[in-house]
Amino acid sequence: MSDDFDDALALANGPAAAATVAAPRAPAAGPAPPRAAARHPDEPSWDAARATAHRAARPLPPRRLPLDLALGHTLAAPLTALTDLPAFDTSAMDGWAVAGPGPWRLTEAPDARGLLAGGATGPRIADGQAVVIATGARLPDGATAVLRAEHGAVTGRRLTGTVPGHGADIRPRGQECRTGAELLPARTVLTPAALGLAAAAGYDQLAVRPRPRVEVLVLGDELLFRGLPYDGRIRDALGPMTGPWLTALGAQTLVTRRLGDDAEALHEAISTSRADLVVTTGSTAHGPVDHLRATLDRLGAHLLISGVAVRPGHPMLLAELPSGPPLIGLPGNPLAAVSGLMTLAAPLLCGLADRPAPTDRTATLTGVVRGHPRDTRLVPVVCQEPGLARPLNYTGPAMLRGIAAASALAVIPPGGAQEHARVRLLDLPQA
Repeated sequence: MSDDFDDALALANGPAAAATVAAPRAPAAGPAPPRAAARHPDEPSWDAARATAHRAARPLPPRRLPLDLALGHTLAAPLTALTDLPAFDTSAMDGWAVAGPGPWRLTEAPDARGLLAGGATGPRIADGQAVVIATGARLPDGATAVLRAEHGAVTGRRLTGTVPGHGADIRPRGQECRTGAELLPARTVLTPAALGLAAAAGYDQLAVRPRPRVEVLVLGDELLFRGLPYDGRIRDALGPMTGPWLTALGAQTLVTRRLGDDAEALHEAISTSRADLVVTTGSTAHGPVDHLRATLDRLGAHLLISGVAVRPGHPMLLAELPSGPPLIGLPGNPLAAVSGLMTLAAPLLCGLADRPAPTDRTATLTGVVRGHPRDTRLVPVVCQEPGLARPLNYTGPAMLRGIAAASALAVIPPGGAQEHARVRLLDLPQA
């Protein structure tokens, strides 16, 4: 984890520190450092890793959910209208439903409530007649327009006013759609507006791909879960962050479990999980208490990704468990873990929900960002103006401060990016 930690510090510390990391190092005497020797020879590029994560996910089986439980789930089939919208001709305004040119004679007393939304249809009106009508009420047969309340005047039962054009302020049947029309395609994430549309179109339940259920396992004996750091132990930052982050990416976070560095507890937790995705934090390297890789080997898991050519976060991994669900291993460094979430978890969750892979946008850098000679870098930035991205300048433990202040991660290609360069952005999920 130490190399990723140093890289993250330089990354957050801006061009000067990044230049230090990117500068050539003097040849070391003796064998290569253990970290470099441990790198997988087929470590994929950052783009390739994202594509692999999306392809590795098998979409979850569809299920039917009532509308009040469907928010955030993904449509498993196109949403087609079960009725015309509107289902009948309705008034778009309060006023009078009129037939023909005026003046008109009211069919009821001037103080009558008239036709109301949700009420029965009134009797047919003939040319020269009018009836009081409220917004949303069904038009009576024979009506040719609606005269707005502010445009008419009543004397006795005689209505006068500006003659409206034919069809004025009428919402005709099927104006929005006809029965059978496709309103939303499959793979659409259900927003509040989409649920309102589904209700208007006649649905009580929807066929959806459910939000993937995720279990988070926090590893590391050095972690404290309350109070202030002491005696070399540090507060757990990833436990409080990872579950909500996954939820913002579209998952249903079932539980966050804190296991320490207990190999048997880790084996039991992974082998008995019933989640659609298991996410671990820490233990992705090859240290004396890093048990994740040995546990995956013991379980017979298939390792799909063993490190990614990205800084920070390159020790991240993706495995397929024998029971079928995938497992994502996030490094223990906070910025490296965020890199893993955006590199592997975001596309994999899209795949489980049968959604397209995440798309990027671009922006112009307001400062130089030095790059790694071989790997992609993910740099926290703030998008203060449309189309501009400012790299954040925080150092040391303030990496977390940088993540909290960032609105996106800039994707810096190997070799770096100059000021005013266009770079890809990964928008960070919001609450």
